[in-house]
Amino acid sequence: MGRPLRFTKQNKTAGQFLASHPFFQMFTLTQREATAPTACSGSASSQDMENGYGDVLQGECLRKPDYKLPKLYEVGDPIATFSSDSSCLSSRGRVIKWFWDSAEEGYRTYHMDEYDEDKNPNGIINLGTSENKLCFDLLSRRLTQNDMLHVEPSLLQYPDWRGHLFLREEVARFLSFYCKSSAPLKPENVVVLNGCASLFSALATVLCEAGEALLIPTPYYGAITQHIYLYGNVRLAYVYLDSKVTGLNTRPFQLTVEKLEMALQGVNSEDVKVKGLILINPQNPLGDIYSPEELQEFLGFAMRHQLHVIMDEVYMLSVFEESLGYRSVLSLERLPDPQRTHVMWSTSKDFGMSGLRFGILYTENQHVATAVASLCRYHGLSGLVQHQMAQLLRDHDWISQVYLPENHARLKAAHTYVSEELRTLGIPFVSRGAGFFIWVDLRKYLRKGTFEEEVLLWRQFLDNKVLLSSGKAFGCKEPGWFRVVFSDKENRLCLGMQRMRQVLERQSQVVEDTSPCHTQEPRTQPI
Repeated sequence: MGRPLRFTKQNKTAGQFLASHPFFQMFTLTQREATAPTACSGSASSQDMENGYGDVLQGECLRKPDYKLPKLYEVGDPIATFSSDSSCLSSRGRVIKWFWDSAEEGYRTYHMDEYDEDKNPNGIINLGTSENKLCFDLLSRRLTQNDMLHVEPSLLQYPDWRGHLFLREEVARFLSFYCKSSAPLKPENVVVLNGCASLFSALATVLCEAGEALLIPTPYYGAITQHIYLYGNVRLAYVYLDSKVTGLNTRPFQLTVEKLEMALQGVNSEDVKVKGLILINPQNPLGDIYSPEELQEFLGFAMRHQLHVIMDEVYMLSVFEESLGYRSVLSLERLPDPQRTHVMWSTSKDFGMSGLRFGILYTENQHVATAVASLCRYHGLSGLVQHQMAQLLRDHDWISQVYLPENHARLKAAHTYVSEELRTLGIPFVSRGAGFFIWVDLRKYLRKGTFEEEVLLWRQFLDNKVLLSSGKAFGCKEPGWFRVVFSDKENRLCLGMQRMRQVLERQSQVVEDTSPCHTQEPRTQPI
């Protein structure tokens, strides 16, 4: 087993629709968005700090706010600013092309100028894409062992569209063990697809009519907007959360049943039918987790309103702070509405295989499973890959004794390094020890607190060869939040933080020179 990364303190002074592709900077919120507050935020309690919510903003003396508070909900309009001159394409084709043109600027720029220590040392450092780049050595050794190299006729022929039975059996055993299910999970409830992007598209298409909506708390993984819209013409109804901490037992961007109820009522008042609720646990981009009690409350809310619940648990094995006590929804003894509860997971995050494209759906609703499986004609994966995934998932000894301990140690070391760099810079952040990212508060670097300034700051980072994800790409209603991915090698993290610092030092001077009052630096405390 390789040794955990030990991030040194050299460079200690260094500093979407998309989230996994984080580069959708121009439109996730609709055009009716309002300027976010720049007045003093509620301060986080000491209990919040002890529970690992990072150095949340303690209070700032900023300009008197001149804004209208946004609504607590919003029905997304993904094509509010659509325009196209591609006359050779169908109307759907023009929308699809427009999404690519509008959303992929940062992603395309990065791939045209990707950092390489030897070949392109002045290239772009990517701290925006949520990928785990820390464990290639472990994975490459395991994926090249002899048991992975197998060919037989059935692997080269058309499979059951749900996935080969041998793979679905291994998936059921794997989920039963690692999700700690109260009873063994069943292979007939498993459907295998080429990634969770396809799964979001398939579920939205089979659960919703065109024009209907799925509730989702914000900030959220912004690429879901594209996943559910391009095929199914399904929209998101945002449940807006904010960073304000209102009491000892509250936390930044906290979801509650009350907020869900208000959002649902508001969306219904606009004659938009809501068919389901999307929950990401652990949450992206917050790194937050829902307790079993919260999960039961949210599932109970969905049952009362006859809503489907899509549970995205793609980071379930990337909780590197054991004290968090993460629980999968599949571990709950009794689901309020199992026929409307659908769980997704993939190897993209937990096993650092985002390029392999392997995702699974677990649902007890056989109508849903069959409908999604029918779409696997277009979203299936090869028999050879199915064999490899079955071999990987059945190797519990390697997963539990080699891969997960080392992966968690490396994630924790990288997270500690970036957290300490942010504290050195006096930057508040929210992070709880799950996932690959830290939700960073850069509001003090915006003079007027607008999304236009947020985009300009994002572009300054990109011009300085470091790619981040801006809050607008995640549907955040407060301009100035950014997601920073830390699951990368030490040299790239050090250089990326150094480039971040350079931009922020310049921007800090600009804000100070133009501010009508001096800004009090937020106090920072250890997690």
